[in-house]
Amino acid sequence: MNSLAESGKRYTVMLVDDEENILNSLRRVLRGQPYDLLLATNGTQALGLFELHRIDLIISDARMPGMDGPTLLSEVYHRDPDCMNILLTGYADVSMITKAINEGHIFRYISKPWNDEELVITLHQALEFQAVRRDRDALLKLANEQNNKLRDLNDGLERRVAARTSELQQTADMLDLAYDELRRNYVTSTEVFSLLINQRLPRLRQTNQRVIEVVRAYCAASALSDTDTRDLTMAAALYNIGKLGWSDVMLAGCADLLLRTETEAFKTYPGKSEALLMALEPLHDAMHIIRHHQEHWDGRGFPDRLSGQSIPLGARVLKLAVDFVELQCGLVLERYLTRDEVFVYLRQHKSTYYDPALIEFFIQVCTCHLPESLLDPSVKVLDVRRLKPGMVLDRNLSASNGLLLLNEGKILTALLIEKLTAFEAVDGGRFSVFIRAAEVQ
Repeated sequence: MNSLAESGKRYTVMLVDDEENILNSLRRVLRGQPYDLLLATNGTQALGLFELHRIDLIISDARMPGMDGPTLLSEVYHRDPDCMNILLTGYADVSMITKAINEGHIFRYISKPWNDEELVITLHQALEFQAVRRDRDALLKLANEQNNKLRDLNDGLERRVAARTSELQQTADMLDLAYDELRRNYVTSTEVFSLLINQRLPRLRQTNQRVIEVVRAYCAASALSDTDTRDLTMAAALYNIGKLGWSDVMLAGCADLLLRTETEAFKTYPGKSEALLMALEPLHDAMHIIRHHQEHWDGRGFPDRLSGQSIPLGARVLKLAVDFVELQCGLVLERYLTRDEVFVYLRQHKSTYYDPALIEFFIQVCTCHLPESLLDPSVKVLDVRRLKPGMVLDRNLSASNGLLLLNEGKILTALLIEKLTAFEAVDGGRFSVFIRAAEVQ
């Protein structure tokens, strides 16, 4: 009872009875309560007042002429389910009470004559129940509204997140493309730089581009990843950058001779190459390949004397490619080797210089995927029987024992060709003679 008074809210209560004395009695009982009272003597009048006012609770007599109480309360319920209904009856009519409960959804029924205190308590309970129900409905409505707003916010957030994610993915894709382009540009830049290295080398000693071609052919045939191919290609372009501090005489010399006369300088060039590239992050993996490309399978190479599988795979491949090219350019031994002689050399030194598991596949790549003119398209390799007077020797010609027979640039005559034929028969082998292509008809 106190809770309604403390709330400070007033309620509108309608009293319906066809007897004036009953209405007066009810009004007297409810005097002093926080109610605004409306009075009606029949159902029709009650419905008329119901249309004009927002009514919180109705107390209706059960038996009235015309429209009885259960019918009135049923109509009220259909118009406003929130209105609290109490049936006032002087007869224990079960069917009428049942109708009031089922159709009028009454909160309670009170028998005549009533107890004043019980009546007041019943009204308070009904209105408190109504207040709780209204608060619950208001909270549910607020919760639904907030849930709808939250759902809209979530939907909007998801759309924004999806849009942002798509934007970030596009940005990431663009960055990946830019990074790939940067890596490709690094490869191109290293190849351009390798051409600068070649400016200090004689024409026949310009090996970098040729090593790159060998490496590319190997990578394609072995299906190495794009990253490994890129790293190995950059290593091939810059493997000898550490030689830039050498004198022209050393640059033109062969490894076999330099290892006897300039051992310290020769063995430090892979490490110097690595040091020159250390500040360039995209070359990080390539520089380790360069550092170890002169390691030997048996552990007797340099600079770190690595052996077997401890040598990076890229370095083992680069070692084969470099020697394949440099052996034919006179940069390893004191004589030039033909391609077939290089293949023999590689097989002879497997398990000492080279990874034995790579040799045959490497030779197959060189045989099937590289042109005969790889080293220099302006040079042809002929046997002695195909030589003709007037041809110009492009490289020094040596016997199998290393004896120099003819110097580079020598113009062949019929007499020289005849002597070469005779010497070849005595030597027991076949000479491969490098002739300038312009002279070959």
